[in-house]
Amino acid sequence: METTSRLGVQGVGAAAQGMPADARRSVDGYLMAAFPWYGLDEAFSGPRWLMQVGAAADGTVEYGSTGHGEEPSLRVETDMDQQRFTVVVTIASRPVRDSADGTGVLEATSVSSAAWLAGSGLLSCTWPTRMERALRQDWLDQQTAIAWELADDLEGESWTALSLPVDGVPTDFHYRESEYGWVLAGSARDGVHIGAYGRGMSAYGLGFSVIKDITAYDTDG
Repeated sequence: METTSRLGVQGVGAAAQGMPADARRSVDGYLMAAFPWYGLDEAFSGPRWLMQVGAAADGTVEYGSTGHGEEPSLRVETDMDQQRFTVVVTIASRPVRDSADGTGVLEATSVSSAAWLAGSGLLSCTWPTRMERALRQDWLDQQTAIAWELADDLEGESWTALSLPVDGVPTDFHYRESEYGWVLAGSARDGVHIGAYGRGMSAYGLGFSVIKDITAYDTDG
């Protein structure tokens, strides 16, 4: 049985592991979504760019990400400590439902789903490129398992409460920091869950809002 969260990490991983930029950044998938997309609010004046959407087997768009700031790079010569970015993940609120092929059941999406997508997304753009190749996959497997466990325990001591505005309304989020950056997750009022992750930009001063025109996001990064 595949869960929505498991499907989500496949999408994030594909983007991190060489999916062509034009395939990842096409606005078409965003326009097919039946839910609103979220990004940083108007207080953020820096670059905005598209990442990728994730869809179910029947083509229904389930989630997607929008980037803000400097696009993270995994090139060896890039100093991750100098990177400044925030990625906002929007995931549709879904009940438990049958899979498109009728062979199983997809779990309901939740704030934990948003936390998982955000946590795995942070890993995908901050893993240590200078690590020996033989050790890299073991590290990714270990950290991915940890991210999954953390997302499944939002009331645990690894998370703290953080209130941030969503469309101007104070909203409670679960928040945690690590040596790689920060992750947060919560719910909006219009049937979606919001996750976010970043590095070099403080989460404490952020605000989120519905993106009025997704085509205004730069598809070239």
